[in-house]
Amino acid sequence: MPTPQPRRAPGAPGKRFAVLDPATGEAFDEAPDQQPDELDAVVDRAREAWHGWRADPVARDTALRAAADAVEAVGADLAQVLTREQGKPLAESYAEIARTAARLRYFADLVPGPQPITDGRPVRSEIRWRPLGPVAAIVPWNFPLQLASAKFAPALAAGNTMVLKPSPFTPLATRLLGSVLATVLPEDVLTIVTGREPLGARLASHPGIRHVTFTGSIPTGRAVAEGAAASLARVTLELGGNDAAILLEDVEVERIADRLFWAAFRNCGQVCMAVKRVYAPARLYSEVVEALAQRAKTVVVGAGLEPGSQLGPVNNAPQLARVERYTAQALADGARTVAGGHRLDRPGYFFAPTILAEVPPDSPVVAEEQFGPVLPVLPYRSLDEAVEAANGTGFGLGGSVWGTDLDRAEAVAGRLECGTAWINHHAELSLAQPFAGVKDSGVGVAGGPWGLYGNLQPFVVHRPEEA
Repeated sequence: MPTPQPRRAPGAPGKRFAVLDPATGEAFDEAPDQQPDELDAVVDRAREAWHGWRADPVARDTALRAAADAVEAVGADLAQVLTREQGKPLAESYAEIARTAARLRYFADLVPGPQPITDGRPVRSEIRWRPLGPVAAIVPWNFPLQLASAKFAPALAAGNTMVLKPSPFTPLATRLLGSVLATVLPEDVLTIVTGREPLGARLASHPGIRHVTFTGSIPTGRAVAEGAAASLARVTLELGGNDAAILLEDVEVERIADRLFWAAFRNCGQVCMAVKRVYAPARLYSEVVEALAQRAKTVVVGAGLEPGSQLGPVNNAPQLARVERYTAQALADGARTVAGGHRLDRPGYFFAPTILAEVPPDSPVVAEEQFGPVLPVLPYRSLDEAVEAANGTGFGLGGSVWGTDLDRAEAVAGRLECGTAWINHHAELSLAQPFAGVKDSGVGVAGGPWGLYGNLQPFVVHRPEEA
Protein backbone atom coordinates (compact mmCIF):
# COMPACT_ATOMS: atom_id res chain seq x y z
CA MET A 1 0.00 0.00 0.00
CA PRO A 2 1.27 3.56 -0.59
CA THR A 3 2.61 5.21 2.53
CA PRO A 4 0.17 7.86 3.78
CA GLN A 5 1.64 11.27 4.39
CA PRO A 6 1.31 12.69 7.90
CA ARG A 7 -1.74 14.90 8.24
CA ARG A 8 -0.83 18.53 8.63
CA ALA A 9 -1.74 19.46 12.16
CA PRO A 10 -4.09 22.35 12.86
CA GLY A 11 -2.64 25.64 13.94
CA ALA A 12 -1.15 28.77 12.54
CA PRO A 13 1.11 28.34 9.49
CA GLY A 14 4.80 28.50 10.29
CA LYS A 15 4.55 27.10 13.81
CA ARG A 16 6.97 24.27 13.33
CA PHE A 17 10.19 23.05 14.92
CA ALA A 18 13.30 21.35 13.58
CA VAL A 19 13.97 17.63 14.01
CA LEU A 20 17.65 16.69 14.23
CA ASP A 21 19.44 13.58 13.00
CA PRO A 22 21.48 12.37 16.03
CA ALA A 23 24.04 10.83 13.68
CA THR A 24 24.92 14.30 12.34
CA GLY A 25 23.51 16.74 14.87
CA GLU A 26 21.86 18.61 11.99
CA ALA A 27 18.22 19.29 11.17
CA PHE A 28 16.76 17.10 8.44
CA ASP A 29 13.02 17.76 8.78
CA GLU A 30 10.47 19.61 10.88
CA ALA A 31 7.22 18.92 12.71
CA PRO A 32 4.18 21.00 13.69
CA ASP A 33 4.63 22.94 16.91
CA GLN A 34 1.06 22.72 18.14
CA GLN A 35 0.05 25.08 20.91
CA PRO A 36 -1.69 24.25 24.19
CA ASP A 37 -4.80 26.23 23.25
CA GLU A 38 -5.39 23.85 20.35
CA LEU A 39 -5.95 20.91 22.70
CA ASP A 40 -9.52 21.85 23.64
CA ALA A 41 -10.76 21.09 20.12
CA VAL A 42 -8.62 17.95 19.87
CA VAL A 43 -9.94 16.52 23.15
CA ASP A 44 -13.53 17.47 22.26
CA ARG A 45 -13.25 15.52 19.00
CA ALA A 46 -11.74 12.56 20.84
CA ARG A 47 -14.70 12.55 23.20
CA GLU A 48 -17.19 12.68 20.32
CA ALA A 49 -15.41 9.79 18.60
CA TRP A 50 -15.47 7.81 21.86
CA HIS A 51 -19.26 7.39 21.80
CA GLY A 52 -19.19 5.39 18.58
CA TRP A 53 -15.89 3.60 19.24
CA ARG A 54 -16.94 2.29 22.65
CA ALA A 55 -20.24 0.93 21.35
CA ASP A 56 -19.03 -1.77 18.95
CA PRO A 57 -16.38 -4.22 20.25
CA VAL A 58 -16.55 -6.31 17.06
CA ALA A 59 -15.71 -3.26 14.95
CA ARG A 60 -12.86 -2.43 17.33
CA ASP A 61 -11.40 -5.90 16.99
CA THR A 62 -11.57 -5.68 13.20
CA ALA A 63 -10.01 -2.21 13.15
CA LEU A 64 -7.12 -3.15 15.44
CA ARG A 65 -6.26 -6.17 13.30
CA ALA A 66 -6.38 -4.01 10.19
CA ALA A 67 -4.14 -1.52 11.98
CA ALA A 68 -1.54 -4.23 12.61
CA ASP A 69 -1.60 -5.19 8.93
CA ALA A 70 -1.26 -1.54 7.90
CA VAL A 71 1.79 -1.05 10.16
CA GLU A 72 3.52 -4.06 8.67
CA ALA A 73 2.72 -2.95 5.13
CA VAL A 74 4.69 0.29 5.57
CA GLY A 75 7.34 -1.12 7.87
CA ALA A 76 10.25 -0.19 5.60
CA ASP A 77 9.23 3.47 5.43
CA LEU A 78 8.57 3.65 9.16
CA ALA A 79 11.94 2.06 9.94
CA GLN A 80 13.84 4.60 7.84
CA VAL A 81 12.18 7.55 9.55
CA LEU A 82 12.54 6.03 13.01
CA THR A 83 16.26 5.37 12.61
CA ARG A 84 16.87 8.79 11.11
CA GLU A 85 15.34 10.67 14.05
CA GLN A 86 16.13 8.27 16.90
CA GLY A 87 19.55 6.96 15.86
CA LYS A 88 19.17 3.23 16.52
CA PRO A 89 20.40 0.67 13.96
CA LEU A 90 17.89 -0.10 11.25
CA ALA A 91 17.43 -3.70 12.42
CA GLU A 92 16.30 -2.42 15.81
CA SER A 93 13.79 -0.09 14.16
CA TYR A 94 12.33 -3.04 12.24
CA ALA A 95 12.06 -4.95 15.54
CA GLU A 96 10.25 -2.01 17.13
CA ILE A 97 7.74 -1.89 14.28
CA ALA A 98 7.16 -5.65 14.47
CA ARG A 99 6.49 -5.29 18.20
CA THR A 100 4.01 -2.49 17.48
CA ALA A 101 2.01 -4.70 15.10
CA ALA A 102 2.17 -7.68 17.45
CA ARG A 103 0.86 -5.59 20.33
CA LEU A 104 -2.14 -4.44 18.29
CA ARG A 105 -3.04 -8.06 17.53
CA TYR A 106 -2.49 -9.13 21.13
CA PHE A 107 -4.89 -6.57 22.56
CA ALA A 108 -7.42 -7.17 19.80
CA ASP A 109 -7.72 -10.70 21.25
CA LEU A 110 -8.40 -9.51 24.80
CA VAL A 111 -12.11 -9.09 25.40
CA PRO A 112 -13.14 -7.80 28.85
CA GLY A 113 -16.09 -10.08 29.49
CA PRO A 114 -18.53 -9.89 32.42
CA GLN A 115 -17.50 -11.54 35.69
CA PRO A 116 -20.09 -13.04 38.06
CA ILE A 117 -19.81 -12.41 41.80
CA THR A 118 -20.65 -15.40 43.99
CA ASP A 119 -21.11 -14.39 47.62
CA GLY A 120 -24.05 -16.48 48.90
CA ARG A 121 -26.69 -13.79 48.61
CA PRO A 122 -29.98 -14.34 46.70
CA VAL A 123 -28.96 -11.87 44.02
CA ARG A 124 -27.14 -12.22 40.74
CA SER A 125 -24.24 -9.81 40.79
CA GLU A 126 -22.00 -9.19 37.80
CA ILE A 127 -19.00 -7.01 37.08
CA ARG A 128 -19.06 -5.40 33.66
CA TRP A 129 -16.32 -3.22 32.25
CA ARG A 130 -16.66 0.26 30.83
CA PRO A 131 -14.06 2.37 29.01
CA LEU A 132 -12.92 5.56 30.70
CA GLY A 133 -13.14 8.08 27.87
CA PRO A 134 -10.37 10.07 26.17
CA VAL A 135 -6.89 8.95 27.27
CA ALA A 136 -3.72 11.06 27.03
CA ALA A 137 -0.38 9.41 26.33
CA ILE A 138 3.00 11.12 26.58
CA VAL A 139 5.85 9.09 25.10
CA PRO A 140 9.66 9.49 25.29
CA TRP A 141 12.26 9.34 22.54
CA ASN A 142 14.00 6.00 23.17
CA PHE A 143 11.29 3.69 21.75
CA PRO A 144 8.81 6.10 20.14
CA LEU A 145 6.62 3.57 18.34
CA GLN A 146 6.88 0.66 20.74
CA LEU A 147 6.00 2.77 23.77
CA ALA A 148 3.24 4.55 21.86
CA SER A 149 1.66 1.21 20.97
CA ALA A 150 2.06 0.01 24.56
CA LYS A 151 -0.29 2.86 25.43
CA PHE A 152 -2.71 3.12 22.50
CA ALA A 153 -3.22 -0.62 21.84
CA PRO A 154 -4.77 -1.43 25.26
CA ALA A 155 -6.55 1.92 25.48
CA LEU A 156 -8.23 1.51 22.09
CA ALA A 157 -8.97 -2.18 22.67
CA ALA A 158 -10.76 -1.20 25.88
CA GLY A 159 -12.99 1.20 23.97
CA ASN A 160 -11.25 4.49 24.79
CA THR A 161 -9.99 7.10 22.38
CA MET A 162 -6.52 8.61 22.67
CA VAL A 163 -4.57 11.83 22.20
CA LEU A 164 -0.89 10.92 21.96
CA LYS A 165 2.07 13.26 22.23
CA PRO A 166 5.53 11.97 21.20
CA SER A 167 8.79 13.53 22.31
CA PRO A 168 9.82 16.60 20.30
CA PHE A 169 13.09 14.75 19.64
CA THR A 170 11.25 11.96 17.79
CA PRO A 171 7.92 13.18 16.40
CA LEU A 172 8.18 12.10 12.78
CA ALA A 173 7.82 8.31 12.92
CA THR A 174 4.91 8.69 15.33
CA ARG A 175 3.18 11.16 13.00
CA LEU A 176 3.70 8.78 10.11
CA LEU A 177 2.34 5.90 12.20
CA GLY A 178 -0.69 8.01 13.04
CA SER A 179 -1.34 8.67 9.36
CA VAL A 180 -1.06 4.96 8.61
CA LEU A 181 -3.51 4.07 11.38
CA ALA A 182 -5.90 6.82 10.26
CA THR A 183 -6.54 4.78 7.11
CA VAL A 184 -8.15 1.98 9.17
CA LEU A 185 -9.38 3.65 12.37
CA PRO A 186 -12.40 5.95 12.62
CA GLU A 187 -11.57 9.64 12.62
CA ASP A 188 -10.37 11.11 15.93
CA VAL A 189 -10.07 7.73 17.67
CA LEU A 190 -6.29 8.23 17.75
CA THR A 191 -4.89 11.74 17.40
CA ILE A 192 -1.18 12.58 17.33
CA VAL A 193 -0.18 16.02 18.59
CA THR A 194 3.39 17.31 18.35
CA GLY A 195 5.01 20.27 19.98
CA ARG A 196 7.23 21.56 22.71
CA GLU A 197 6.36 22.39 26.28
CA PRO A 198 3.99 23.36 27.73
CA LEU A 199 1.98 21.19 25.32
CA GLY A 200 2.54 18.01 27.34
CA ALA A 201 1.76 19.71 30.63
CA ARG A 202 -1.50 21.05 29.25
CA LEU A 203 -2.46 17.65 27.85
CA ALA A 204 -1.79 15.92 31.18
CA SER A 205 -3.93 18.44 33.05
CA HIS A 206 -6.72 18.80 30.49
CA PRO A 207 -10.12 18.41 32.20
CA GLY A 208 -11.49 16.32 29.32
CA ILE A 209 -8.87 13.58 29.77
CA ARG A 210 -9.82 10.64 31.99
CA HIS A 211 -6.55 8.69 32.05
CA VAL A 212 -2.99 9.94 31.63
CA THR A 213 -0.29 7.41 30.78
CA PHE A 214 3.28 8.68 30.79
CA THR A 215 6.77 7.25 30.35
CA GLY A 216 9.74 9.41 31.24
CA SER A 217 11.73 10.91 34.09
CA ILE A 218 10.75 10.95 37.75
CA PRO A 219 10.51 14.77 38.04
CA THR A 220 8.33 15.02 34.93
CA GLY A 221 6.24 12.09 36.12
CA ARG A 222 5.53 13.88 39.38
CA ALA A 223 4.49 16.98 37.44
CA VAL A 224 2.20 14.86 35.25
CA ALA A 225 0.57 13.32 38.32
CA GLU A 226 0.04 16.77 39.85
CA GLY A 227 -1.54 18.03 36.64
CA ALA A 228 -3.85 15.02 36.31
CA ALA A 229 -4.93 15.37 39.94
CA ALA A 230 -6.80 18.57 39.13
CA SER A 231 -9.46 16.56 37.30
CA LEU A 232 -8.90 13.33 39.28
CA ALA A 233 -7.84 11.55 36.11
CA ARG A 234 -6.31 8.11 36.48
CA VAL A 235 -2.51 8.02 36.01
CA THR A 236 -0.12 5.31 34.87
CA LEU A 237 3.53 6.33 35.23
CA GLU A 238 6.63 4.42 34.11
CA LEU A 239 9.49 6.49 35.46
CA GLY A 240 12.67 4.70 34.53
CA GLY A 241 15.03 2.40 36.30
CA ASN A 242 18.54 1.77 37.55
CA ASP A 243 18.52 -1.98 37.12
CA ALA A 244 21.22 -4.00 38.84
CA ALA A 245 22.69 -7.29 37.61
CA ILE A 246 24.14 -9.51 40.34
CA LEU A 247 26.63 -12.15 39.21
CA LEU A 248 26.94 -15.11 41.55
CA GLU A 249 30.14 -16.96 42.43
CA ASP A 250 29.31 -19.87 40.12
CA VAL A 251 28.68 -17.72 37.02
CA GLU A 252 30.51 -18.70 33.84
CA VAL A 253 31.71 -15.29 32.71
CA GLU A 254 32.42 -15.98 29.05
CA ARG A 255 29.16 -17.85 28.68
CA ILE A 256 27.06 -14.88 29.78
CA ALA A 257 29.24 -11.93 28.72
CA ASP A 258 27.53 -11.25 25.38
CA ARG A 259 24.05 -11.36 26.90
CA LEU A 260 25.11 -9.17 29.79
CA PHE A 261 26.79 -6.63 27.50
CA TRP A 262 23.76 -6.22 25.25
CA ALA A 263 21.42 -6.11 28.23
CA ALA A 264 23.27 -2.92 29.14
CA PHE A 265 24.09 -1.42 25.73
CA ARG A 266 21.13 -2.16 23.45
CA ASN A 267 19.76 1.06 21.96
CA CYS A 268 22.95 2.76 23.17
CA GLY A 269 21.94 2.07 26.78
CA GLN A 270 18.80 4.15 26.34
CA VAL A 271 16.41 1.55 27.74
CA CYS A 272 14.51 2.08 30.98
CA MET A 273 15.04 -1.54 32.02
CA ALA A 274 18.61 -1.92 30.76
CA VAL A 275 21.30 -3.21 33.09
CA LYS A 276 22.80 -0.02 34.51
CA ARG A 277 24.97 -1.49 37.28
CA VAL A 278 26.83 -4.80 37.51
CA TYR A 279 27.82 -6.37 40.84
CA ALA A 280 30.48 -9.07 40.47
CA PRO A 281 32.04 -11.25 43.18
CA ALA A 282 35.52 -10.00 44.09
CA ARG A 283 37.14 -13.25 42.92
CA LEU A 284 35.73 -12.79 39.39
CA TYR A 285 35.80 -9.01 39.25
CA SER A 286 38.78 -8.56 36.92
CA GLU A 287 37.50 -11.27 34.57
CA VAL A 288 34.05 -9.66 34.35
CA VAL A 289 35.48 -6.19 33.75
CA GLU A 290 37.79 -7.42 30.99
CA ALA A 291 35.07 -9.49 29.28
CA LEU A 292 32.75 -6.50 29.12
CA ALA A 293 35.55 -4.12 28.09
CA GLN A 294 36.59 -6.39 25.22
CA ARG A 295 33.07 -6.23 23.84
CA ALA A 296 32.85 -2.48 24.32
CA LYS A 297 36.09 -2.00 22.40
CA THR A 298 35.04 -4.14 19.43
CA VAL A 299 31.36 -3.25 18.94
CA VAL A 300 30.71 -1.35 15.72
CA VAL A 301 29.50 2.18 16.46
CA GLY A 302 27.97 4.17 13.62
CA ALA A 303 24.92 5.85 12.15
CA GLY A 304 21.88 3.63 12.32
CA LEU A 305 21.46 3.69 8.53
CA GLU A 306 25.06 2.54 7.95
CA PRO A 307 25.30 -1.20 7.18
CA GLY A 308 26.98 -3.09 9.97
CA SER A 309 26.32 -0.56 12.73
CA GLN A 310 25.60 -2.29 16.02
CA LEU A 311 25.39 0.78 18.23
CA GLY A 312 24.09 4.18 17.19
CA PRO A 313 24.46 7.63 18.71
CA VAL A 314 22.90 9.01 21.85
CA ASN A 315 19.60 10.50 20.76
CA ASN A 316 20.02 14.17 21.64
CA ALA A 317 22.47 16.80 22.82
CA PRO A 318 21.07 17.20 26.37
CA GLN A 319 21.29 13.44 26.93
CA LEU A 320 24.83 13.31 25.55
CA ALA A 321 25.80 16.08 27.95
CA ARG A 322 24.30 14.04 30.82
CA VAL A 323 26.31 10.96 29.84
CA GLU A 324 29.51 13.03 29.61
CA ARG A 325 28.81 14.66 32.96
CA TYR A 326 28.17 11.37 34.77
CA THR A 327 31.30 9.81 33.27
CA ALA A 328 33.49 12.80 34.16
CA GLN A 329 32.11 12.80 37.71
CA ALA A 330 32.83 9.08 38.09
CA LEU A 331 36.44 9.62 37.00
CA ALA A 332 36.75 12.55 39.38
CA ASP A 333 35.42 10.30 42.13
CA GLY A 334 38.22 7.81 41.48
CA ALA A 335 36.78 5.44 38.88
CA ARG A 336 38.95 3.93 36.18
CA THR A 337 38.02 3.78 32.49
CA VAL A 338 38.60 0.30 31.07
CA ALA A 339 36.92 1.03 27.73
CA GLY A 340 35.60 4.24 26.16
CA GLY A 341 35.00 7.14 28.48
CA HIS A 342 34.81 9.86 25.87
CA ARG A 343 32.78 11.38 23.08
CA LEU A 344 33.77 10.15 19.62
CA ASP A 345 35.53 12.61 17.33
CA ARG A 346 32.90 12.71 14.61
CA PRO A 347 29.71 14.64 13.85
CA GLY A 348 26.63 13.71 15.80
CA TYR A 349 26.04 12.57 19.36
CA PHE A 350 28.33 9.56 19.55
CA PHE A 351 29.84 8.40 22.83
CA ALA A 352 32.27 5.49 23.01
CA PRO A 353 30.83 2.40 24.76
CA THR A 354 32.23 2.76 28.25
CA ILE A 355 33.09 0.31 31.03
CA LEU A 356 33.99 1.85 34.38
CA ALA A 357 35.80 -0.03 37.16
CA GLU A 358 36.52 0.89 40.76
CA VAL A 359 33.57 3.28 40.87
CA PRO A 360 32.56 4.58 44.31
CA PRO A 361 29.06 3.30 45.06
CA ASP A 362 27.74 6.78 45.75
CA SER A 363 28.91 8.20 42.42
CA PRO A 364 25.93 9.46 40.35
CA VAL A 365 26.68 6.96 37.56
CA VAL A 366 25.85 4.22 40.10
CA ALA A 367 23.22 5.87 42.26
CA GLU A 368 21.23 7.51 39.44
CA GLU A 369 20.06 6.54 35.95
CA GLN A 370 22.73 7.42 33.37
CA PHE A 371 20.60 6.28 30.38
CA GLY A 372 23.47 5.96 27.95
CA PRO A 373 26.37 3.73 26.81
CA VAL A 374 28.16 3.73 30.19
CA LEU A 375 28.27 0.77 32.56
CA PRO A 376 29.83 0.75 36.05
CA VAL A 377 31.04 -2.62 37.38
CA LEU A 378 31.35 -2.95 41.15
CA PRO A 379 32.87 -5.76 43.26
CA TYR A 380 31.19 -7.34 46.27
CA ARG A 381 32.50 -9.62 49.01
CA SER A 382 29.24 -11.07 50.35
CA LEU A 383 25.95 -11.78 48.64
CA ASP A 384 24.06 -9.84 51.30
CA GLU A 385 26.24 -6.84 50.46
CA ALA A 386 25.37 -7.18 46.75
CA VAL A 387 21.62 -7.46 47.38
CA GLU A 388 21.68 -4.50 49.74
CA ALA A 389 23.52 -2.42 47.12
CA ALA A 390 21.15 -3.51 44.35
CA ASN A 391 18.18 -2.42 46.46
CA GLY A 392 19.91 0.71 47.69
CA THR A 393 18.48 3.26 45.26
CA GLY A 394 15.07 4.87 44.86
CA PHE A 395 14.48 2.90 41.68
CA GLY A 396 12.77 -0.48 41.41
CA LEU A 397 11.96 -1.31 37.80
CA GLY A 398 13.91 -4.51 37.13
CA GLY A 399 16.92 -6.55 38.13
CA SER A 400 18.67 -9.79 37.27
CA VAL A 401 20.75 -12.57 38.80
CA TRP A 402 23.32 -14.59 36.82
CA GLY A 403 24.68 -18.01 37.77
CA THR A 404 24.63 -21.76 37.03
CA ASP A 405 22.63 -22.87 40.09
CA LEU A 406 19.18 -21.73 38.95
CA ASP A 407 17.46 -22.47 42.26
CA ARG A 408 19.95 -20.31 44.14
CA ALA A 409 19.73 -17.58 41.50
CA GLU A 410 15.94 -17.59 41.79
CA ALA A 411 16.16 -17.31 45.57
CA VAL A 412 18.41 -14.26 45.22
CA ALA A 413 16.11 -12.78 42.58
CA GLY A 414 13.25 -13.03 45.06
CA ARG A 415 15.10 -10.61 47.34
CA LEU A 416 15.30 -7.84 44.74
CA GLU A 417 13.01 -4.83 45.25
CA CYS A 418 11.74 -4.43 41.71
CA GLY A 419 8.81 -5.18 39.43
CA THR A 420 10.52 -7.81 37.26
CA ALA A 421 13.50 -10.04 38.00
CA TRP A 422 15.26 -12.11 35.36
CA ILE A 423 17.68 -15.02 35.72
CA ASN A 424 20.57 -15.26 33.24
CA HIS A 425 19.01 -12.67 30.96
CA HIS A 426 17.54 -9.20 31.29
CA ALA A 427 14.97 -6.81 29.80
CA GLU A 428 12.99 -9.43 27.92
CA LEU A 429 9.23 -8.92 28.15
CA SER A 430 6.28 -10.92 26.88
CA LEU A 431 3.24 -9.04 25.66
CA ALA A 432 1.22 -11.13 28.12
CA GLN A 433 3.07 -10.17 31.31
CA PRO A 434 2.53 -7.20 33.63
CA PHE A 435 5.15 -4.47 33.56
CA ALA A 436 5.41 -2.26 36.62
CA GLY A 437 7.98 -0.77 38.93
CA VAL A 438 8.15 -0.18 42.66
CA LYS A 439 9.42 2.81 44.64
CA ASP A 440 10.20 5.73 42.32
CA SER A 441 10.00 3.62 39.16
CA GLY A 442 6.32 4.14 38.63
CA VAL A 443 2.63 3.90 39.44
CA GLY A 444 0.20 1.49 37.82
CA VAL A 445 0.68 -1.51 35.56
CA ALA A 446 1.15 -1.89 31.81
CA GLY A 447 1.22 -5.04 29.71
CA GLY A 448 -0.99 -8.08 29.41
CA PRO A 449 -4.57 -8.13 30.74
CA TRP A 450 -3.45 -5.71 33.49
CA GLY A 451 -2.74 -3.12 30.81
CA LEU A 452 -6.21 -3.59 29.37
CA TYR A 453 -8.03 -3.38 32.70
CA GLY A 454 -6.01 -0.30 33.61
CA ASN A 455 -8.02 1.40 30.85
CA LEU A 456 -11.40 0.19 32.12
CA GLN A 457 -13.77 1.02 34.96
CA PRO A 458 -15.70 -1.74 36.78
CA PHE A 459 -19.48 -1.37 36.68
CA VAL A 460 -21.45 -3.67 38.98
CA VAL A 461 -25.05 -4.75 38.30
CA HIS A 462 -27.11 -6.44 41.06
CA ARG A 463 -30.23 -8.31 39.98
CA PRO A 464 -32.54 -10.32 42.27
CA GLU A 465 -33.22 -13.92 41.41
CA GLU A 466 -36.94 -13.21 41.50
CA ALA A 467 -39.02 -10.10 40.77
